[in-house]
Amino acid sequence: MGDDRKVARILLDRRGRTYAEEAGITLADRPAPLYQLLVLATLLSTRIRAGVAVAAARELFAARLRTPQAMEAASWQDRVDALGRGHYRRYDERTSTMLGTGARLCRERWRGDLRRLHREAGGEPAGLRRLLTEFPGIGPTGADIFLREAQVVWPDLRPFADRRALAGAKRLGLPASAERLAALVAPADFGRLASALVRVALGEESAGEVTRAAAA
Repeated sequence: MGDDRKVARILLDRRGRTYAEEAGITLADRPAPLYQLLVLATLLSTRIRAGVAVAAARELFAARLRTPQAMEAASWQDRVDALGRGHYRRYDERTSTMLGTGARLCRERWRGDLRRLHREAGGEPAGLRRLLTEFPGIGPTGADIFLREAQVVWPDLRPFADRRALAGAKRLGLPASAERLAALVAPADFGRLASALVRVALGEESAGEVTRAAAA
């Protein structure tokens, strides 16, 4: 357990930034940042590098498309252009359509406030997944991405580790369950640890370098 805690601490020091933070989202339990997280999860759901998805999210937000109202009001071409500036070109046209449709669903069903979705699901991951996958472009993987990042501000989700986070833990020789991983860090740090583990799984961080640093 002591060695595992050291590995977790080094990983947090090296890669302890969530994807939401990287995309410029100041995550809070408020409508706008939660919607921005939904946009990021949509972009991360496609078969494209995470760095490209993050860059595309930053471009959308720089274009002031930070709320469902603004996203829906923007033209299809404006959304395509923003995605293109982030080099999100392979899926830009289809994704532009999905973002517009998803923004309308968020506004009409949830009044633009995903806290209502959280309350309807009672904070239960299974219920949240079901409701999140009603958004176009959000499948089981996208829903898990949203929940993994949202646990930073929705503590009733903790500890939540999706398939990719657990794959990263396996590469580091860490425990293979969210509950056992959660014992390695403070509760408030678990969301950051989960994102860091995903970076290991995706090859953004070297498992070997982390474990060697822990052994030093």
